Amino acid sequence: MITFFSIPKPFDGHTGVIQRNAIGSWLRVHPEAQVILLGDEAGTAEEAQRLGADHEPQLARNEHGTPLLGDAFRIARTRARNPLLCYVNADIVLPASLTTAASVASAASKQFLVIGECWNQRVDTELDLDRLDWPALLNGARKRGADAIDYFLFTPGLYGDIPPFAVGRLAFDNWLVWKARRTAGTRVIDATWVVRPLHQDHAYGHVGTLSTLRSSSEAAENSRLAGGGRDRLYSRFDATHRLTAHGLVPNPLGVAHAGESSRRAWAKLAYATGIRRP
Repeated sequence: MITFFSIPKPFDGHTGVIQRNAIGSWLRVHPEAQVILLGDEAGTAEEAQRLGADHEPQLARNEHGTPLLGDAFRIARTRARNPLLCYVNADIVLPASLTTAASVASAASKQFLVIGECWNQRVDTELDLDRLDWPALLNGARKRGADAIDYFLFTPGLYGDIPPFAVGRLAFDNWLVWKARRTAGTRVIDATWVVRPLHQDHAYGHVGTLSTLRSSSEAAENSRLAGGGRDRLYSRFDATHRLTAHGLVPNPLGVAHAGESSRRAWAKLAYATGIRRP
């Protein structure tokens, strides 16, 4: 049903633990799930073989050595054995309910993108994925934020040319939502109420700190490629539809950029009045 693809970091220490948890969960989403691991970081080939995933070491990179998103999507399209694709960050544990979202979306539209908010939780050990207690795992977890998109489930024809975004350097995830909204006949579905993935909290040692990442030249270039400003930085609030326990319903804020614009306006007011704290 779904071909997952991702670009792991080196399988060292805590990073290795959470990546093994994530990849193992994708393989259990559906009996016919395919996983493609991209890049030649340390341990990737060995873990792909051990876990039963496909591996493609050749991946285009920028002058800093950072993988480029467009090439990852191109490779996934050529190597996928399933009718749906899912780009997912290598720290995300996915639940089997993603297949429900895939089935509902497939029945409703020929072209779609499914996204959703993830929950953040520290995980220090390898999980027993065959007997995973999701309520316990998510106990105390907090939402990541509506504009932090960690998985993209989509039909293969949706994304053709993608700007040379540096993976993991901001803006590209929100641009992907904008691109889907701008493509005629595409439903963008927010599955947050049905699919509850787990983002395993981690440090940002590969880039220094999160603040360093956000102020980097690669982040600035990604922002430029996304059009600059916030006009093309969409979040799950900008979906055309929401997936609920009762099926798909229209998103009342799914007009142009109304959803994310409203969310940001509310957040700004909440911080200014002290209702919310940074």
